Amino acid sequence: MNYFSTDFRLGILGGGQLGKMLLYDTRKFDIATNVLDPSIDAPAQFGAHKFFQGDLMDFETVYRFGKTVNTLTIEIENVNLDALEQLEKEGLNVFPSPSTLRLIQHKGKQKDFYTQNNIPTAPYKRFDDIESLKEAVNNNEATIPFVWKAAQFGYDGNGVKVVRSVADLDKLPNVECIAEQMIPFKNELAVIVARSVSGEIKTYPVVEMEFHPEANQVEYVICPARIPSAVSDKAREVALKVSEKYNHVGLLAVEMFQTEDDDILVNEVAPRPHNSGHYSIEASYTSQFEQHIRAILDLPLGDTDSKVAGVMVNLVGAEGYTGQVYYEGMKEILAINGVTPHIYGKRETRPFRKMGHVTIVNPDMTKARAIAQQVKETIKVISK
Repeated sequence: MNYFSTDFRLGILGGGQLGKMLLYDTRKFDIATNVLDPSIDAPAQFGAHKFFQGDLMDFETVYRFGKTVNTLTIEIENVNLDALEQLEKEGLNVFPSPSTLRLIQHKGKQKDFYTQNNIPTAPYKRFDDIESLKEAVNNNEATIPFVWKAAQFGYDGNGVKVVRSVADLDKLPNVECIAEQMIPFKNELAVIVARSVSGEIKTYPVVEMEFHPEANQVEYVICPARIPSAVSDKAREVALKVSEKYNHVGLLAVEMFQTEDDDILVNEVAPRPHNSGHYSIEASYTSQFEQHIRAILDLPLGDTDSKVAGVMVNLVGAEGYTGQVYYEGMKEILAINGVTPHIYGKRETRPFRKMGHVTIVNPDMTKARAIAQQVKETIKVISK
């Protein structure tokens, strides 16, 4: 099929920053796009050929939207899977498939999937609600401390809490959840795997992630990860096994822990472009967004190697500020060589809301990381 400068239409469920960045490359290739998002202020509204406002979890809304396109993909997992299954039955190309999304959308099922397929992951237990979790703690069937995760609808650090005392349980929502054993680890790593419709597979280099201790959000993504080559090889091998078992099409971001003994444990996955791959826009031969488009349209996959060392800094709303966003220090960081800001187009800021990111590229990783620290200390996302 000829996708370029034709009537072919690619549909994207979700119009947030990931959708906006996907549109960088659909515009580059002149591939026509329709985007569906609940918010009239969605960042992707201006880049799409047609923008539709609607509920991603509503069957009729998603089904009707799917009827307007030739191929359908996602930028967020929380979508109506029954509608996607019906569209797929009627012959629409849906990538990743609803069957893959069903395994990933629910974190309890996702963890069961790893266990069933001999994929290394931290020990865990599933609970129907907070009361059954409290009962397990009281009966010493769940040992504090542990990591609590909501089974569904978590994002950007929401739906994940470290439980350090019984009192912490009273602060959690009464939803289906898992309690995951806390594992001492050296690093949090990620590998993005690209798989095309015809089965071509490529992995991006292993990246290292540094997290904000309170918000549980990534602050820095460092590529390549500062780890021994043997650990890097093991991480890519595990990521490829995860990809093989899911049999996904598109991108799969595999988040992992490097334990104190240099074992690799899978934390969770995202079947779409991911925060851990934003560095690739400037630092890689083929960005993760272009790669996702190549994969779902069954085009040859691009070179995943990096041209240069890259560090990404997340721009999130500063604590104590809510309202019309203002980026303090923008001129100062733009004066630094190798620094590229990406502003997502969200007019309103609030504490820890993802508002953009900055990529720093440099031939020397040590220098790139130092500049990233300078950027982090210079730019502030506040309100005026």
